[in-house]
Amino acid sequence: MQLRTFLAKDMKAALASVRADMGPNAVIIASEKAKSGGIMVRAALDEECDTPTTPIAPPAELAPVSDFEAHYRDGLRRRLRGGPGGQSGRLVFDRTALLAALNRHRTPDALAHALAAAAAKSQLSDMTLALAAALDQRMMLKPIDTATAGALLLVGPNGAGKTTVAAKLAAHARLNNRRVTLIAADSAGAGAVARLETFAKHLDAAMAIAETAPLLSKLVSDCTAKKTLAIIDTAGFDPRDAKARNAFCALGQIAHVETIGVVSAFCDGEEVGEICSALDVLGATRLIVSGLDLAQRAGALLAAATGSVALAHVTRSPFVASGLDTATSLSLARLLLDETRSAQ
Repeated sequence: MQLRTFLAKDMKAALASVRADMGPNAVIIASEKAKSGGIMVRAALDEECDTPTTPIAPPAELAPVSDFEAHYRDGLRRRLRGGPGGQSGRLVFDRTALLAALNRHRTPDALAHALAAAAAKSQLSDMTLALAAALDQRMMLKPIDTATAGALLLVGPNGAGKTTVAAKLAAHARLNNRRVTLIAADSAGAGAVARLETFAKHLDAAMAIAETAPLLSKLVSDCTAKKTLAIIDTAGFDPRDAKARNAFCALGQIAHVETIGVVSAFCDGEEVGEICSALDVLGATRLIVSGLDLAQRAGALLAAATGSVALAHVTRSPFVASGLDTATSLSLARLLLDETRSAQ
């Protein structure tokens, strides 16, 4: 098997390079966003080529391939080799079939038609690659670097998974040997403080409670001075409710605080799209989609990933040790076209 790495300004240009250099039988096994804004694509070819090729080493500034992306790599390699569990052929682009797949995932209608039109315009014959090219035009990816991040304020609806996400972020920071303080801004929620205390104990992190904005501001200021990552868990609310949203504005305006929206993949795609727009108004700069392991349909994830707030991470496990994954346009396209996952 031949493996090559291609660097390009966007997904369409990268795919054109793959086809030109490796031919139509090459299969994309991974894609990554470069910090400079470009994209890196890894391609594989099972047949021997007449002209030997030399793999291109990825530049140092590129982020490692995400666990989300790696989740699909083994299946693609089986497909390439024709082994058990693999598919012998690619999905040939068909606009009607693509719309049907997006509908199975309960994708908002307007978004489904826009993606299908963009995929058709790409003129790529492979359905997965065409959809990936369409997604690449809409997705904004901005992973959180817990080694350098300031204070993170997690906001979102009740049951979105904010407390678990706080623990996952803390675990990542601790792996980077960074000190962490978990702050409970929701002292009235049932069991909220107890859960955060338990997580803090297991992660060897500090724990604090901030019942007012001035107290939270002081805690964040102290953490910043000590170069400690402050992760703030807040009470759940509907960001679409202007009154509730205004009540949280003061928290997001505290110095050194970045507002991170948290939504569940286990929700309706239209609802998530509206919530993400409201989080944008609230001042959220990044978004984390939780509970992908529970969702049979990815319409909510798709609505979040293509909205006005940059997608930071997704979670695919309830366990803190499993951490946070980073999605890409290619891995999301594979997920959407995986009929064994989506409900019929």
